[in-house]
Amino acid sequence: MLDSASKDDQRTVEFRGGGFAPQSKRWVGFVVFIVLISGIELGTRTGFITSLMLPRPSDVLATFVELWKSGLLWKHLIPSLSRLAVGAVIGASAGIGVGILIGLFSLARASLIPIVAAIFPIPKIALLPLFVIWFGIDEASKYALIAFGTFTPTVVAAYGAVDNVDRTLIRMGQSFSLSWFSIVTKIVLPGAMPGILSGLRVSFAIAIILLVAAEMLGAEYGIGAYILEAGSLYDLERLFVGVTILSILGVGVSAVIGLIENRLLKWRI
Repeated sequence: MLDSASKDDQRTVEFRGGGFAPQSKRWVGFVVFIVLISGIELGTRTGFITSLMLPRPSDVLATFVELWKSGLLWKHLIPSLSRLAVGAVIGASAGIGVGILIGLFSLARASLIPIVAAIFPIPKIALLPLFVIWFGIDEASKYALIAFGTFTPTVVAAYGAVDNVDRTLIRMGQSFSLSWFSIVTKIVLPGAMPGILSGLRVSFAIAIILLVAAEMLGAEYGIGAYILEAGSLYDLERLFVGVTILSILGVGVSAVIGLIENRLLKWRI
């Protein structure tokens, strides 16, 4: 009787150790985007949204198709991509290196953090005329502005990520007599990588903003030059095409960083 009663009392307990692992539900974002665009289209067609505020999404799509067929899309997009790639990669690489140095060495921390704290709040767009004076109005000034704007937030993210590495893991490595180099490469850098990659998302978003600002000054082709021309003519369809391209560019950069995360951070699963 006791055995049968104990069996009746037994029940299956669900596993509760998932660790708040996010589930992939990409279709939700797509549905929200479609609903939003459909609402704007309906509002502009019914007159609830005036054309002076927002153009019809269908007209924006038609303008984008026209830009594609004319070949001007690639004339504007390719220079922007090259400027973004060169400037952001230089700034992010230097920022990661300096941030790791600050996180690992006390002398670097004492000497560099005050400088980073001094230049971090400066609006980088305000320095564009200065970069033009230093590097000229050609590509070098645009590369320098994007690199400088990407550098400072990457430094802050990198040394913050190093500081947040679990010190228990470091002490464990020291207790097993691991060398300093092994602790850095096998414990510190892998532990700091999630914070560094999260910081890169912010840094590359800033790089796109600075790209537009740089191309609005002395650039014949580029997304920023295209938006400036459309704005001066008050051509909302072309203006929103440029904004849409920037949004797609930002989503693409975020997706690339996500792929890097999936490859480098498999140990978290």
